Amino acid sequence: MLSQQIWLSPSIHPVYARLICAELKRRGFNNQQILADTRLNWDTLHQDNRFLSFDQMHRLVLHALALSDCPWLGIEVGRHTDVSAHGSAGYACIATADVGACCGILQRYSSLRQNIAVFRAIDGEKPELVLDERLILPELREYLLGHFTAAILRLLETATGLPLQQQIVLHWPMPAPPWANAYQHLARKVVFGSNQLRIELPAHYLATPCLAADPEAERLALRDCENQLQRLVRGGSLSERIKQRLLACQHSYPTLEQMATQEHMAPRTLIRHLNDEGVRYQTLLDDVRSDLACWLLAQTDLSIEAVAERLGYLDPTNFSRTFRRWLGVTPRSFRQQLGKSSAGFDAKP
Repeated sequence: MLSQQIWLSPSIHPVYARLICAELKRRGFNNQQILADTRLNWDTLHQDNRFLSFDQMHRLVLHALALSDCPWLGIEVGRHTDVSAHGSAGYACIATADVGACCGILQRYSSLRQNIAVFRAIDGEKPELVLDERLILPELREYLLGHFTAAILRLLETATGLPLQQQIVLHWPMPAPPWANAYQHLARKVVFGSNQLRIELPAHYLATPCLAADPEAERLALRDCENQLQRLVRGGSLSERIKQRLLACQHSYPTLEQMATQEHMAPRTLIRHLNDEGVRYQTLLDDVRSDLACWLLAQTDLSIEAVAERLGYLDPTNFSRTFRRWLGVTPRSFRQQLGKSSAGFDAKP
């Protein structure tokens, strides 16, 4: 099982959630149906670029799979993933010299969009793209691998102008499902039961030039990528750093003044910077406490009183009242409705 720190930490750019929403809209579902029971807000999801947590993405994907009744939904979403979804790294990819350089850019800057998995290129007589999974998420694995595969194939076809479906062999790390024909959208030949997701490419494909190669455009896009990467190394945006600090807290949480001290700035400066990011400190605190409350209620046997204490509430009644304000139900009702979910996620080192 993933630790609460990993499970609730900012991990995935919301563009990938928006792509799911767009696919469900194409299938005729409305906003309310798409986000029902996900605890996500449509306007926030489509206007706020703060990363989502694994918990939020997990809820959305499982709901989308059930709503669409399409087990290969990840492939469909990936096929509609434009270059713009990859941000500056995507623009750098299509402006670079060739496919090999494109793959190198994706590998270096994948963390700017997500930290689930990353493709790496292996050159040779039969060049390959291999997906290194940073996390094993059984319930979401088919969706995520389908999305990753379809999205990178679309990016490469955009960069080179050459279709790949008839020229590649897809080695799929799962047994053939009843809907195996859906994988023909990705590759003419699919080998199921492989030990790792691999895309076998045509000979010399990594040397294929990119149609829109432009050294100046590539330089500008890479400069932006490097700036974002350095900011990420320093802990990301202020709101992301604060959320990480709050997730690490036990039993008590810092006031705004105390958090400002930890960030080495005056309280008014912290407020101003958070305002620039479109968020308030109390909102971040409420988000962390509500997410953690749901995680503890779903994933542990702690009593309601112990959960309240873990979140810094001395009075369980006050916690129940606040939880109802957050989710519209009491903690006890939430646990009864949800049951004991067992995500069963495991992290690779």
